[in-house]
Amino acid sequence: MAKNTAQQIVPDDELDALIDGLRQPEKMISPKYFYDERGSQLFDEITRLPEYYPTETELGIMRENIEEIASLVGKQASLIEFGSGSSLKTRVLLEHLDELAAYVPVDISEDHLLESARQIRGEFPDLDVLPVVADFTHAFQLPTPKVMPVRNIIYFPGSTIGNFTNEAARELLQVMYEEAGADGALLIGVDLQKDPAIIERAYNDSAGITAEFNRNMLRHLNREFGADFDLDAFVHSAEYNEGEGRIEIRLVSQQDQEFSLGHESFSIARDEAILTEYSHKYTLEGFAAMGEAAGFRVERVWMDAGRLFSVQYLVRD
Repeated sequence: MAKNTAQQIVPDDELDALIDGLRQPEKMISPKYFYDERGSQLFDEITRLPEYYPTETELGIMRENIEEIASLVGKQASLIEFGSGSSLKTRVLLEHLDELAAYVPVDISEDHLLESARQIRGEFPDLDVLPVVADFTHAFQLPTPKVMPVRNIIYFPGSTIGNFTNEAARELLQVMYEEAGADGALLIGVDLQKDPAIIERAYNDSAGITAEFNRNMLRHLNREFGADFDLDAFVHSAEYNEGEGRIEIRLVSQQDQEFSLGHESFSIARDEAILTEYSHKYTLEGFAAMGEAAGFRVERVWMDAGRLFSVQYLVRD
């Protein structure tokens, strides 16, 4: 991995994985395909919507508890952000962390990542910023900072962990465990279980931005993989499954139709859906057990007054 520039990493079996997902009894596409440049921009818009509580709630928790968080991170750490996006919450950290060795944003959307890294360099000119373009669900090579870090802090805000199935979330936590290394830690945003009406409003905004974000996934696949999805033939759906503790986001076909991806053709019936995202909401006990299965121990939890959201600090056990 280059020290000061990002490199694109595309798994050889990526197309096969997409095709396999569309062959399932319920067709599915990984949520990582939300995040081309347009998708990243749309998600930034979502975080500013009045219905979408996670971003502002998490930012409030960070600001209220930043001195304690910075104390736990300590001096000369390398901050490794999985899925860096626009790095809004990261700025709160960077303004308070003492003698940070490096900031390593990791994201699959190269253009968006590099622009975000450029902005961070402009705001923090003394900081060693080392962007990495990678699918962070798999192990990747960390760049070498100018100053050797004392420890690695994995940062994963926004409750993105909830987008994964429970099994995949445990596997991702194991990747984080390995990337953190000895004496490393994980600072993570975890959305909590609450009134389902609050959750459903957050994913069905009145402006339709989330719906456009969902359909943009198909636009991404059309451009990058030569698919031929008809975007106008799908509508956005987001419903809370209380039994599973998750919001389930789908694209629902409005007609019987066919589409192709790679050398494969697929049929989809009217009212049949493609699953594009889960967003799990956790109990504190449930997330602690998941972390323990990956080798982490929850050391500290911060929450807002309404217990809508949590920021958690986990250490390698």
